[in-house]
Formats: sequence, structure tokens, C-alpha cells
Amino acid sequence: MATKVSQLRSDAHDNRERILATARLAFTAEGLSVPVREIARRAQVGAATVYRRFPTKQALFTAAFDKEMTLCSRVIEEGLAARNPWQGLSRVIEKLVTAHGGDPRVWPILAQLSRSAEYTADHDRTVNGLLELIRRAKESGELRGDIVLEDIVLTMQAGHGIRAGSPAAQAAATRRLAALIIQSFRANPEAAPLPPAVQLPTRA
Repeated sequence: MATKVSQLRSDAHDNRERILATARLAFTAEGLSVPVREIARRAQVGAATVYRRFPTKQALFTAAFDKEMTLCSRVIEEGLAARNPWQGLSRVIEKLVTAHGGDPRVWPILAQLSRSAEYTADHDRTVNGLLELIRRAKESGELRGDIVLEDIVLTMQAGHGIRAGSPAAQAAATRRLAALIIQSFRANPEAAPLPPAVQLPTRA
């Protein structure tokens, strides 16, 4: 009996993970308009199975991208814990810009999730943490005085707008962009070596 219960739990876990993986792919490629029944079909489960775990499409959407949303909070907490304010802010910028390999489809998803009720408190903590990082870095004298929160948001949007010939090239180009941004934010820029340049398409 115990073996059967264990197998049922394992099957339920596998179904949940398959549903979430399928939902991530579907929402990333097609947006929130993709029907739950279509996600169930692709995940090879019944729609009732999806709805038992996720009562609404918004609940499924939120669960599918939970890791992406909590990444921002975790990265900023690590930045705030750094002893050197500039290094803490630099790491945050690098990780936020390079998150998700520069996939341009992820930014609008994160923007939509940040407006959902489930993540309002996390979003507010994230914004307040960024503001505190900016304040500390300016007080240390290493961050330009004219840098504001909107500049951090701009860098994240820029990082998710890169077009490259392969996922590896996209990730490499995003790392170089992050390094360029960090150097431009510094009050007294140092000629530190940049990551290697990446060949990008010259036509839209």
C-alpha cells in the first residue's frame, strides 16, 4: 500500500512539473492568451488535472515563472549583504542584465507578473532594495551622482533586447553589455578588460 501511495505522489509531482514546464514554454512563446486546455494537451494531461493544481490561468502563469520572479529578490538581497557597496551594486546589475540569457521574451512576462497581487510585496521590496543599493554606492563615491532607479530598469530592458545568432552568443553579448553598463555607471571609470565581443546581426 505504501509503495502505491508513493508512486501516486511521484506521478502527481511529475505531472505538476510537466505542466509548469509546458506552461513556461507556451506563455513565453505565445503570451497569456494561450488557453489552459491547450497547455494541458501539450503536457499530456487532462484540463481537470491542471485546474486541480492551478484554479485559474493567472495562478498557473504565476507558478510557472516563480523562479524568475524570486531571482530578482534573491540577487538584490545578495547585493545588500556585500561589504563593498559598489561591488554589491555591480553584481546586481550584472546578474539582472544577464538573467535568462538575454531572452527578449522574458521581460514583458516579468513586467506583467510584477503587477499581480501575489508579487506586489516582493516587487516593493525589490524596488526599495535597489534604491538602497544606489544610495550606498553613491555615498561610497563610486557611483555617478546622476544615476537613478530608472537607469537600472533601462539596463534590464536593454539586456533583454539583444538579438544574436545562438543562445550562447546571446548570453555572451549580454555579459559584455553588462560590463559596459557597469563601467559607464562608475564615477571614475577604470579601463577594466571587457568580456570578448560577439558578432551580432547588422540588419534588423
